[in-house]
Order: sequence, then C-alpha cells, then structure tokens
Amino acid sequence: MLAKANRLLLADDFRVTMRNGRKVSAGSIVLYTKRDLGNHQARFGFVVAKTVGNAITRNLVKRRLRMLAREALLQIPTGTDVVVRALPAAATADWNKLSTEFKTGITKAFETDIRR
Repeated sequence: MLAKANRLLLADDFRVTMRNGRKVSAGSIVLYTKRDLGNHQARFGFVVAKTVGNAITRNLVKRRLRMLAREALLQIPTGTDVVVRALPAAATADWNKLSTEFKTGITKAFETDIRR
C-alpha cells in the first residue's frame, strides 16, 4: 500500500496531470507524468476503467499497479505526479508482463524528462 503522502487524491490533481503532463505508452498501461515543485513527495494515481473488466479484475489490476508504484518510488524524482491508466489488455497481463511494462514506462518517462 502506498502512504497517503504518495497518493493522488483529488480529481483536479488527476485532471491536471493527465492534461498537462507528459504521456508515455507502455503496452497495457499509459503513464502521465508532471512535475509539481510544490510537493515534497512523488505521488501516484491510478485509473482503471470498467472497460478493463469486472470489479474483481479491476481491483486486481489496481493492487498490482500499486505494488509496482511502491517499488518505483525511489526512482521517481521528488515533486512528480504520476497517473497510471490501465488499458483493457492489463486485465489479461500476468505479473511479469505488467511489471516489465511499468518499469519500461517509468524509464521512458524520465529519460525524456532528462533530455528536455
């Protein structure tokens, strides 16, 4: 479980990150990243729509993504908001595939951040 300080909680934070942030596609997930220098923590939010599957499937996907985010917290620069949107393919992805795609997405998101 992510600490409360590491979670996006407000709909406005999700909206701003998804509209104004950098978008990176990685297989069955899409990551949106945005720097917010007012925060002292990296924060994650998750969007798992009904198109992914029923409630049990969506909750499984969210639990997996939360665990991956918790492991990636040390790699994320402080003051960064990350929204992870699961695509329908995430429902059938096993743990290894989802983990690889998440790590690839995080790497791509912050490689492009460093170049600019």
